[in-house]
Amino acid sequence: MATHIKKPDWLKIRLGGNETFTQTKQIVESHCLHTICSSGKCPNMGECWSRGTATFMIAGDICTRSCKFCNTKTGRPLPLDKSEPLHIAQSIQLMGLKHAVITSVDRDDLPDLGANHWVETIQAIKRLNPTTTIEVLIPDFQGRADLVDLVIQAQPDIISHNMETVRRISPLVRSAAHYETSLSVLRQIAARGITAKTGIMVGLGETKEEVLTLIKDVLESNVSVLTIGQYLRPSRSHIEVTEYVTPELFETYRLEALDLGVRIVESAPLVRSSYHAEKHV
Repeated sequence: MATHIKKPDWLKIRLGGNETFTQTKQIVESHCLHTICSSGKCPNMGECWSRGTATFMIAGDICTRSCKFCNTKTGRPLPLDKSEPLHIAQSIQLMGLKHAVITSVDRDDLPDLGANHWVETIQAIKRLNPTTTIEVLIPDFQGRADLVDLVIQAQPDIISHNMETVRRISPLVRSAAHYETSLSVLRQIAARGITAKTGIMVGLGETKEEVLTLIKDVLESNVSVLTIGQYLRPSRSHIEVTEYVTPELFETYRLEALDLGVRIVESAPLVRSSYHAEKHV
């Protein structure tokens, strides 16, 4: 039986509760939208919602994959909501967002894996919010370059795709995605002149050397922005935390990544993919 590791003081989460938090919550709920903030139990939801930012999740809230670290529901998804792109764009307009972040569940059940729904969402945001910068956190589309290219052609400002973890651990916690496929997606994004971004979790049993190897791998794929955060177990049915990485080691990762040539690095225990995303444009 595994020994439970006590959560350290530096992982205490500040809950939001101001007027802006309430307004953001009302806008999301009134438009029947999903956010990765709530479905993923993001520790920064209070902070982000309190300053009027949220990461929208499109294509429903049921994922076709079942990664061992992720809290998003898995199963057979419902049909796509054709009104969702407009509702996303309207919510961004109501919030007055200068920078919008969009992610999605995996839709391996669809012929185009959801790529055209992505395009429609980006286009709708641009129509209603022409001055808002757009960041998208996309799935791997099973490595299909033609589908990745559809999103690239829609011209968001940043395209992110998460590596999630180091090469050795990747097949242990990701149900369908592959390390090399993710690198190829990032390489394709950067080759088209769009800022490529990725994120990883630590605390899954990786070594410092493995993290540094991953940083070198994504740098060779011309990734410009990297986020590193602590894995937090969403429930007892998810993979266990191996260790709580110290803030000092997070800072070491940040400095080493910058020294290697990554342009922007967010590295701290509570950092998540969209943390301070507005600063990365």
